[in-house]
Amino acid sequence: MLDELSVGNLALIAEARIEPGEGLVVITGETGTGKTLLLGALRLLKGEPAAREFIGPAGTEVTVEGRFVGDPEEIVLTRRVTGTRSRAYLNGDMVPARRLAEVAAGRIEIVGQHDHLELSDPAALRSMLDASLNRKEAVALEAYREAWDALEAVRVRVGELGGDKRALEREREMTRFQADEIAQAGFETGDDAVLGERATRLRHAESLAEHLAAADRALAEEGPVAAVEHALRELQMAARVDPSLGSLVEQLSELATLLGDARNGIAGTAASMEGDPAALAEVERRLATMGDLQRKYGEGLDAVLAFGETARERAVVLDDLLERADDLAGELESADRSVAAAGVTLRAKRSTAAKRVSSAARAHLVELGFSDPVIRFDVAEAPPGPNGADKVTLLFSSDSALQAGPVAKVASGGELSRVVLSVRLATTMTNVTTVAFDEVDAGVGGTTALALGTKLAALAVDRQVLVVTHLPQVAAFASEHYVVERRDSVATVRRIDGTSRIEELSRMLAGLPQSERGREHAAELLEMAATRHR
Repeated sequence: MLDELSVGNLALIAEARIEPGEGLVVITGETGTGKTLLLGALRLLKGEPAAREFIGPAGTEVTVEGRFVGDPEEIVLTRRVTGTRSRAYLNGDMVPARRLAEVAAGRIEIVGQHDHLELSDPAALRSMLDASLNRKEAVALEAYREAWDALEAVRVRVGELGGDKRALEREREMTRFQADEIAQAGFETGDDAVLGERATRLRHAESLAEHLAAADRALAEEGPVAAVEHALRELQMAARVDPSLGSLVEQLSELATLLGDARNGIAGTAASMEGDPAALAEVERRLATMGDLQRKYGEGLDAVLAFGETARERAVVLDDLLERADDLAGELESADRSVAAAGVTLRAKRSTAAKRVSSAARAHLVELGFSDPVIRFDVAEAPPGPNGADKVTLLFSSDSALQAGPVAKVASGGELSRVVLSVRLATTMTNVTTVAFDEVDAGVGGTTALALGTKLAALAVDRQVLVVTHLPQVAAFASEHYVVERRDSVATVRRIDGTSRIEELSRMLAGLPQSERGREHAAELLEMAATRHR
């Protein structure tokens, strides 16, 4: 349970510390004093979003700290909120806010005055029912979730296929065609440059032959080769007399060799440089094929070859996927059947729990002043989803003579408060050790208010119950009573008992805390509450 709650600079509350204790703990105060802020502090400890509006005038940071004892050990939850960030701590260690929500989930439940909105939410109603499943019924919920997870796993694998079987087959045929077309062309890296050069030579063979022949004639007829050879012989004879001329001999010797090689090369190339229409046609065909491939698969031969390799690899992958497709189709069908069967079983268990919860909620409503109310959780079939294959709605009428309808549409404000309380008492209050009610008594008064106080006191027998209330009939049942008082822009929280408590109840009864008659009525109310509580 909540052993201690400390608040600093939370809106109007500059500083407050309460030690609620066991049983029914009520928080009262004039309208506008900020009495609901203490439950706002608990919401922060539950990891709920923190608004900068929470920051009061006494500093730049809100600090909320709560110590919970039992379950089975003591823990301390802390929340600090500034204008730019929110930080959460568990036993002094910084943690994500969602971690606080996880830890607080089994320890504290807050029922707000606006919780009637959840009574129109099928998902929220389903969660309430699920919280009320007994151990055997909960097995069906776990079995459904396992079946759903298995179905999702198969769907993921099916999604990895990238489409249905026919689409995969079409893609495989296309990738095979692309890979084969590129492979059958027989190109290798560098062929584009080689074919380009060869095509140029073949296209200009006649012109090249003429130029080569002219070069050969120039070397032969104009005599540079003979002149160099003649000069070389003369230098060789001179070098026999003067060895220092050896370097000139070597230079002319190299030049003679180069000129001879050049002439031989020119002559050989000129001899082979004849027009070859067939060879040119073949080269042109290969270049045209290369151009077609480049238009289809990529700019440049390297891009085409890379595309072909990728297509080949994809075809292999598709072969494997198609082998798995038949198996996955069977697995998917089987998983769908399992989910459907688990959904039927779970719906039956939820329907059983719905009858039980509806009966309990109706009993609470009767105790809260309804003579013959109708309240029913309706569990209907719906498309399967992560949490079941059903839709839960809550139907209500204040009297069996009236047609039951969606609770948010047919219940008045005062009725909604009691319906919220009855539903929450019948569903989610079974496991938590601390339950906080935030002005759920709106629109309630008179005899019904006494019934509400009696019920809250009974609920607090085996758990801690915190109630923010404006009803003296509820406050009279408290084992601990705190009052929030405001002076200008500062609110304070103090524990009251004895005379102070009688004065507060008198104020709540008649607005006259010092009235003798009001005090008598307050004392009478306390006595009656004590008698009922026994």
